[in-house]
Amino acid sequence: RLSSYFKQSHTGKTKMLVRDIYTFEYILTNSEVESLLLELNLIKKWTPKYNILYKDDKTYPYIELTNDKIPRLLIVRNPNMKRGKDRKLFGPYPNVTAAKRVVEILNRLYPLRKCKNMGKKECLYYHIGECLGYCVNKVNQEEIDKMKNEIISFFNGNSQVVINRVKEKMMEYSNNLNFEKALEYKNMLENINIVLEKQKVELDDNINRDVI
Repeated sequence: RLSSYFKQSHTGKTKMLVRDIYTFEYILTNSEVESLLLELNLIKKWTPKYNILYKDDKTYPYIELTNDKIPRLLIVRNPNMKRGKDRKLFGPYPNVTAAKRVVEILNRLYPLRKCKNMGKKECLYYHIGECLGYCVNKVNQEEIDKMKNEIISFFNGNSQVVINRVKEKMMEYSNNLNFEKALEYKNMLENINIVLEKQKVELDDNINRDVI
């Protein structure tokens, strides 16, 4: 992207930007994920006049496992929003689509609560097997804790259980010649790999550090 500024003619804002460049520095990162996060943080820090995106208070999304007795798995934009103690936050994720897709995958595999406020009767998610009907059924807390622990383990890098489940579904549909459905599960695997990619640009353990 940087080299493109010097290889062709430009108009408008880009022409003014190139005219004002007299030197530049670069920072090496380990992956595209790190470069995107670094770009976001630097734009917010320095508010350069030629950048329009990311100057506001919007951030890349996080995935939250709520701390409710019956938890939910959500996409959140503001990780500093006060939503109770002991909630689990994972991210941030520059690839928003992949993050949303992984939440959908996990909500399919783990029948957590889907509704914000529990009603008095089963909803559609219960009837399609994506919720245990917490509003009407007494669900063993050990079962809920097991799902929570597996999800936390997944985001900490122990993803094999989830990956194996998705692969089994992909092979099942492929063997039945349902290639469209098999492709859907193949794309799920790619989204999982994107979300699990490690990065060092942004940490979420709230420890103060001097970084060299």
